[in-house]
Amino acid sequence: MHSLVSTDWLARELGAADLRVLDASWYMPREQINARERFEAGHIPGAAFFDIDEIADPESTLPHMVPTQARFEKLVGALGVSNGDRVVFYDQRGIFSAARGWWMMGLFGHDHAAVLDGGLPKWQREGKALNSGVVVPKPGQFRADFRAHRLRGAGDLLDNLKEQRETILDARASDRFHARAPEPRPGMRAGHVPGAISLPFTELLNDDQTLKSPDQLRARFKELHIDQASAVVTMCGSGITAAVLSLALSVAGLPSGALYDGSWTEWGARADTPVQS
Repeated sequence: MHSLVSTDWLARELGAADLRVLDASWYMPREQINARERFEAGHIPGAAFFDIDEIADPESTLPHMVPTQARFEKLVGALGVSNGDRVVFYDQRGIFSAARGWWMMGLFGHDHAAVLDGGLPKWQREGKALNSGVVVPKPGQFRADFRAHRLRGAGDLLDNLKEQRETILDARASDRFHARAPEPRPGMRAGHVPGAISLPFTELLNDDQTLKSPDQLRARFKELHIDQASAVVTMCGSGITAAVLSLALSVAGLPSGALYDGSWTEWGARADTPVQS
């Protein structure tokens, strides 16, 4: 299954017995928008709500960190997903948090997952059908195969500082990367991981919030000296839009690498992590 699917493709496939559609919308706390309420007000027919803050480690002090394998299996199965299913994620912005859902499925061994190009806004612009109301899916049976090599922690990035074996791509806005704008979370230092490269995820999107073409993505990555041989780690503020970079790498036909789950929320708050501006 390709990592990105079109609205027309999804419209044709809706209702297939092996297709599961998940709304993985997420908003920053300061936005004060309830993604689940918006889902219930209008969603793609047959979709269920993938709660990024719930399908996470409840014991971590960091936001929506990767859960245990057992928790992921339980909660994703409760959404109706089984191992033989194709899973399509979308979000209410276009391409923003849906990529996090796609990345998590891959992390837990499920490659038959994709992101809806342009998300709900494109679906609505095209006049495609919406349903409303609370959704209670018929449970599925999902068994995970955790791929630890796709995940990075602060210790991994600290080890990488000297040898620079891996290229760190930061999806945050450039003003945050260069400490020209304050971090949205209180108590965070401003700046970036030394040696990291700034690649705001918005640079990879068209004006209509669809992903740029594979050729355009490859050209942008080539400018950053990223190719088939590159070992890449993506990061952002809290591990959400980092997955947009991972998705773009996949669509470009390049290795999608690993993702630093704690991202700047962890790195910027620790006392033992160096910061460059």
